[in-house]
Amino acid sequence: MAEHTVLGLIPARGGSKGIVRKNIRLLAGRPLLSYTADAARKSNFLSRVILSTDDPEIAEVGRSERVDIPFLRPPELAHDSTPMIEVVVHAIRSLEEAGQTYDAVCLLQPTSPLRSAETIDRCISELWSQNADSVVSVRPVPAEYNPHWVYFAGADGALHLSSGETEPIPARQQLPPAYHRDGSVFVAKTRGVLARKSLYGERTIGVIPPEEEACDLDTEEQWQALEQKLRSVHA
Repeated sequence: MAEHTVLGLIPARGGSKGIVRKNIRLLAGRPLLSYTADAARKSNFLSRVILSTDDPEIAEVGRSERVDIPFLRPPELAHDSTPMIEVVVHAIRSLEEAGQTYDAVCLLQPTSPLRSAETIDRCISELWSQNADSVVSVRPVPAEYNPHWVYFAGADGALHLSSGETEPIPARQQLPPAYHRDGSVFVAKTRGVLARKSLYGERTIGVIPPEEEACDLDTEEQWQALEQKLRSVHA
C-alpha cells in the first residue's frame, strides 16, 4: 500500500440545517468532527487528512484535531444544494495547484462518527486489490426492500417492479443480495474522479462495515439516540 498515495477528505460546512452547527456540536462531550478526525488519523493507508470547510470556527476545531486546513472552501461551494462531488473536485484541484497530487481520494463525512480506521483501511485496500475504480461502504438491504420486491407507481397508477421484471421472485431464499450505501466511506481513484466528475467508477466495489459502526446522523432524534448510546457505553 505504501506505493499509493491517498488523500483523506473531511467535508464540514458551517450552514448545516437538519442539525444546526452539527459538525462542531458536542456529541458525548466531543465535537462531532473529532470522531472522524480520530479515525482518519489512525488509518494506516491515508497519506494526508485535510478538512474542507467554509467556516473559520470549524477550521479552528479541525486544527485542534490535528487535521490540515490548506484552504477555506469558497462560499459558493457551501450551500445545501452543492453536490458533494464539486467539493471533492475543488479539494483535488486546489492541492494540485500547490503541486500536491494523490492517487486516490477518500471522502469521510462527519455524520458517520462510529466509522473506524479499520473500515477506512479495508475500503482503501479493496480499491487496489480488486482493481476497482471506486469503493463504497454499504449495508445489506432487508429482504422486503429488495429491488425484486419493490414497486414503482407509474403515471397511470400501475405498479412496476423496480427490477424491470414482470413478476416478483416468489421466495425470500431466492432473492439475490442487495445493498445500499451507508455514507461512511467513499474511496475513488483521483484520475477517474476528475474525468467522470463522480465518486463512482465503472467498477465499484462495496465493503460492509461491522454492524456496530452503523450510524448516519440526519435528525435531532438520531443525535439524541446516539448521545444516549455513547454516554451509556462510557458510563
